[in-house]
Amino acid sequence: MATQDRYATPVEGLDWDIPGSFATTFRWEYDDGRDSLLKLYGKGKQRQWDAADRIDWSQDLDPENPEQLPDETIPIFGSAPFERLDRAGKAELRRHFQAWQLSQFMHGEQGALICTAKIVQQVPSMDAKFYAATQVIDEARHVEAYSRLLHDKFDLVYPINPHLKTLLDQVLTDSRWDMTYLGMQVLIEGLALAAFASIRDNSQNPLAASVNAYVMQDEARHVAFGRFALRDYYPNLTQAERDEREEFAVEACYLMRDRFQAEEVWARLGLPVDECAQHMYDSRFMGNFRSALFSRIVPTMKDIGLWGPKIRKAYEEMGIIGFADTDVQALSNADERVAEEFDARRAEVDAVVRAAGE
Repeated sequence: MATQDRYATPVEGLDWDIPGSFATTFRWEYDDGRDSLLKLYGKGKQRQWDAADRIDWSQDLDPENPEQLPDETIPIFGSAPFERLDRAGKAELRRHFQAWQLSQFMHGEQGALICTAKIVQQVPSMDAKFYAATQVIDEARHVEAYSRLLHDKFDLVYPINPHLKTLLDQVLTDSRWDMTYLGMQVLIEGLALAAFASIRDNSQNPLAASVNAYVMQDEARHVAFGRFALRDYYPNLTQAERDEREEFAVEACYLMRDRFQAEEVWARLGLPVDECAQHMYDSRFMGNFRSALFSRIVPTMKDIGLWGPKIRKAYEEMGIIGFADTDVQALSNADERVAEEFDARRAEVDAVVRAAGE
C-alpha cells in the first residue's frame, strides 16, 4: 500500500515544487581543506551504515503504545480532553501523535537530503563539498528508516506540518549558501536532535529507540559541519549581514517552537483544537519540553558568532538563553556512545539466539 493511502489527512498532490535560482560552484583547488572538516569527512565515510541491517526490523510495536512512551510525553496529557478519553481513545491518541511526530522527522529528513545536495552544489570550498556528499547518503538513509517504521509498523503517516514546510521553503529559496547551512545544519537539525533524544531516552520499545539513536549519531556530525563552516565565515561578514541572519534565525526559532502544536492530530481525532492548544500553552511540562528543544541550537548560534542583542533578547523572551554555555561537543560525544551501546545490546541478543540454536 502506497504512502498516499496511509495519510491520516488528505494531501494536495504528491509533489511539492519549489522554484529557485542559485549559483553552482566548481572548485579547481583540490588541496585547500580545513583540518576540522577533513576529519569530519573521514568520520562520515567510516560511520556509514545500512538501515536494513543495523536495525532489527523483526521487532514489533505495542498497538496501544507503539513506542512505549509515558503518557506525559503527549502534549495534552492531563487536559480535560485527554481525561475524557477511554482506554481505546487514549490508545488511538498515542498511535496518532507518535505517527505524526515521526512523520515530521521523515519529512524533515527529506528536507535535509535536498538542502545538503544544494550545499554540495553551492559551497565554495572542496572540503565542505566532500563532507556534504557523505551527509547526502546519511539523509537518504534517515528517510528510509523513518519511512519503513511508519509504513511497516505504524501503517499511518501525517502530511508535513505547515510550520516546517514554511521554514524549508525559506531555506531552499534563498540563493546564499550560508543560509542553507544556517537553516538546515544549525536550526532544523539542531532542533531535530533534541526531539529525537526525547524518544531515544524515554521509549521502552527497542525498535523505536534504536532508530532514533542511530539517526542521532549521524545528526551530531551534521550540526558540527554547520558549526565548523559558519564560524569561519560569519566573522568576515558586515554587521548588517550578520543582523539579517540573526533576524532569520529568530523567526525560524518561533516557527519551530510552534511546529510542535500538533493541531492536525487533535483535529483528526475530533478533539477540541483550541482547548488542546491552550493546555499546551499553559502546561509546565510542555514549556520545559519546548525549551529543551533549543538546547543544541542556542550554544551553536553563540559559537558561530550570531550573538547580537536581538538574538539574545529573543532567546531571553523564549526562556532558552540558559543553554548558551551548553557543551555541544560533549552532547555529540554522548550521542555516539549511546548508538554504540545499542549496537552492543543487539550483539548480545544475537549471540544468545545463536547459542540457543546450536
